[in-house]
This record gives sequence, structure tokens and C-alpha cells, in this order.
Amino acid sequence: MQVSLPMYGVTRQQVEPFWRALRDKLLRLGLVEVPETLNWPQDLAQHWQRPDLLLSQTCGYPLVAYLPQVQLVGTYHFRVEGCNGPNYSSWLVVRDNDPGQRLVDFRGRVAAYNSTDSQSGYNSLRALIAPLAENGRFFSKAIASGAHYQSLQLIQRGKADIAAIDSVSLELLKRAQPQALTGLKIIGRTASVPGLPLITAAGTPAAQLEILRAAANEMVNHPASDSLLIGDFSLVTRAEYQVIAQLEQQAAEAGVTAL
Repeated sequence: MQVSLPMYGVTRQQVEPFWRALRDKLLRLGLVEVPETLNWPQDLAQHWQRPDLLLSQTCGYPLVAYLPQVQLVGTYHFRVEGCNGPNYSSWLVVRDNDPGQRLVDFRGRVAAYNSTDSQSGYNSLRALIAPLAENGRFFSKAIASGAHYQSLQLIQRGKADIAAIDSVSLELLKRAQPQALTGLKIIGRTASVPGLPLITAAGTPAAQLEILRAAANEMVNHPASDSLLIGDFSLVTRAEYQVIAQLEQQAAEAGVTAL
């Protein structure tokens, strides 16, 4: 069985106590085969499609784009500005000495993004620039950074001018590594969509799925959830996640298929 929680937490040390507490609840509720330690896969797309995936957290864009087979366990709510129930959005981050005050001021500039399969860093920003684009383009260039914090570093170093950083990641960075936000400001935000879902493999039995949901829900009031800013838990349907695919489609209809 494979378990990973790769999406939030500035360091592994933030996430591992959460997993230990969640594992204890899974065992208490009747799961027998539960890994002791988390996996930290390099290839998340492949990892999420494993038939022995017990639990992981994915992004909404991969969920609607290439994970039709996984089952939804549920979605955490976060006690963070920019989140509303299970929904979240991204902040538009630029250098604080940049004269630009609105997204339109960054026409022809350089954007940074974490990865092309990211709702928060790529799809959300693409949807936002689509109405402003000319001949399918708004930015002069877009740079893949590999991670939100690396997008912020590119902006700080003057190698990029703007990035969309999800509200939860930004708050976690602010609390754990405040220097990661030095010299930066926020000029706007993206559309609000359902947040990062917990998933399990298609073949996970219904009884185990219910145990996963019950344990994840019980973690809401556990002290190990505090450092991850978890506030609540609910089941968000696949139909509700389709708004993410609609954002991509609307951008494509405006002639924008890439940043």
C-alpha cells in the first residue's frame, strides 16, 4: 500500500506528525494494512495512478485531466484568507517595488509557474489572462519553476515578474519561512475553485473508503492539524471539480492554450 501527502507543508517535518496521528486513527477504525511511513514520490502523476494507492492528496487539475479512475476521499478546508469552505484561490504575487498594480499592467512581462498540471499556479492564471490576451498571448514568456516557493524566488531575483501562488501555500510559507515573501506584494487573486482532494485507488473497497473518510474527518480537531491550518473536512463531488475543466475550456475558446 502507498500513502503520500505531498501537496502542503513547507517541510516533511510538518506533514509527518499529521500522518502518524492519521495512521493511528485508521488502525483504530479497523484498517489492518497501513504503511508506517509516507512515500515522497518524484513522479506524482504516476504515483496517483497506482492500483495500490491507499491515500494521497492531488490537485484539482490532474483530477479532472487524467485521474478519472481514482476515488475521492474528501477535501480539507483551510483557515486561510483566500479560502472559503472547501474552495481556495491563488494570489497574484509581484515584487513590491514594481509599479504594476493590476494584472493588465503585466502585459508583455514574464510569468513564473510551478507546473503545467497545477490549477493554482497555471490553469487559474491562464484563465485570468485569457480575456486580456492578444493573439493568444499576454505574457512575453512563462518559466516553469517546479514549485510555488521557487516561483517566488524567481520574482525576488528579477527573473520573473508575476506568479499565481495558492493561498494555503503562501500562508504556510509566511509562517514557516517569512523570508520567502520578502520584497513581494499581492495585486489580485484568481477564481475560487474546490481545493486539493484526498484520493484513493479505484480498487479500494467501499468499507476502507469509509474508514479513510472517517479518520480524515476526525483529524480536523487533532493538534497535528494546526500547523497545516486545517479547519474542516467535507466530500466534494467530481461534478463540482468540473469548474476547473471549464476554466481551461473558456481560456481555449478565447485562443489561450498556454501562459
